[in-house]
Amino acid sequence: MGIPKAQIITKDGKKEFAIIPYADFLRMREELEDYEDLRCLREAKRSEKKATTVGLSALKRSLARRPDHRSRRTKTRR
Repeated sequence: MGIPKAQIITKDGKKEFAIIPYADFLRMREELEDYEDLRCLREAKRSEKKATTVGLSALKRSLARRPDHRSRRTKTRR
């Protein structure tokens, strides 16, 4: 990301606002959202670091033992 060109608005001799092109705003917003997603992912990974896990083969065996709920049809009202 390049640095967006901004128009600076001053108030009482101090920089008060920066006006940027809308396309730059959209790009910056998307990058901030991506960063927030990454931050949340890292936090989730950190909090789950010591959690127990189940291997794929064990999960498949567990699911195979369950009754298949998809085969049951619910009655619909007419």
